[in-house]
Amino acid sequence: MKKLATLALVSTLATGAFAHSRVDTTTPENGAVIADVPTEISFNFAADIRLTRVDMTHQDHPSVRLDLGDQTSFDRVFTLPLQGMGEGTYRIEWRGLGVDGHAMQGAFTFTVD
Repeated sequence: MKKLATLALVSTLATGAFAHSRVDTTTPENGAVIADVPTEISFNFAADIRLTRVDMTHQDHPSVRLDLGDQTSFDRVFTLPLQGMGEGTYRIEWRGLGVDGHAMQGAFTFTVD
């Protein structure tokens, strides 16, 4: 009986893990060093997600919420306008909901040099 319960628990956890989307790619790429501040950023997720919030931090500046515009439905690709703050390191933090209703979050950084 213990083996059956353990197998059921492992199967449930594995199914939940696959239901959550991960970021496949970002533009700029995570950790990239680029010459110019981009006018937009993009996310490409492995599965559909609904972004609920994206914040940008530039070194010692306070966090700024980026405008999601009309990108409020479930999708895999999102492109957001970015108002640059000059050279330095940018951190983009995102939050969203998977199609299964689970909250997800992540972040990436890039540096303008």
